[in-house]
Amino acid sequence: MAFIVVIPARYASSRLSGKPLRDIQGLPMIQRVWQQACKSSATRVVIATDDQRVEAAAKAFGAEVCMTSEDHPSGTDRLQEVAKILGLDNQQIVVNVQGDEPLIPPAVIDQVASNLADNKEAGVATLCEPIDSVDDFLNPNVVKVLADHNGLAMYFSRAPIPWPRDKFQVDPKSVPDLVRRHIGIYAYRVGCLSDFVLWPMAPLERLESLEQLRFLYNGIAIHVADAVLPVPGGVDTEDDLKRVKKSL
Repeated sequence: MAFIVVIPARYASSRLSGKPLRDIQGLPMIQRVWQQACKSSATRVVIATDDQRVEAAAKAFGAEVCMTSEDHPSGTDRLQEVAKILGLDNQQIVVNVQGDEPLIPPAVIDQVASNLADNKEAGVATLCEPIDSVDDFLNPNVVKVLADHNGLAMYFSRAPIPWPRDKFQVDPKSVPDLVRRHIGIYAYRVGCLSDFVLWPMAPLERLESLEQLRFLYNGIAIHVADAVLPVPGGVDTEDDLKRVKKSL
């Protein structure tokens, strides 16, 4: 199974200025992410950016870079532009590794690509992990996902789903075993990316502010599985940056 990793890296970040180039123990964050991706089984790792400073830094440490438009409404749109520029076949699998996850395990990159390759009925694959905290379960910033017995997503939501009506009446601090947090790593078939950018924003996508719901709304199956390894959180704030530096 051959797959390509694309790492979107926007310089402009509302919560952490110049995020891709922020220093982490002597290396820019985007280089840390790229190094992790290069440890996967990907045949090619490409950094996608709209900023010449990120492009220069990436080329300096030897990465392949694809310059993209500044006007993309989502990371998925940026990924589709990269696939178009690179001339990728519709059946090619592309894994989107976020440019702010310097600790992402290479094994989960391989896992999500393999899951998509093994599930022909799916156009997208992603990962999840159990939620054991009631605070996380109720937190709208923690996206929840439900899958059927074939491992295909039924719904993604910021709401606490599935809702344990009877169990919560007895023990409001318990979280059902079924509850899963969505992990934002995706594998796509290029043909699905091409379709995505042509579809209008779906009503559910607009309501929840979750772009993966556009795929479900348009009948594209999304495969979901528990990650084989814990996936540390990404870097969105100064505190996140301190946490990653400490862990290294």
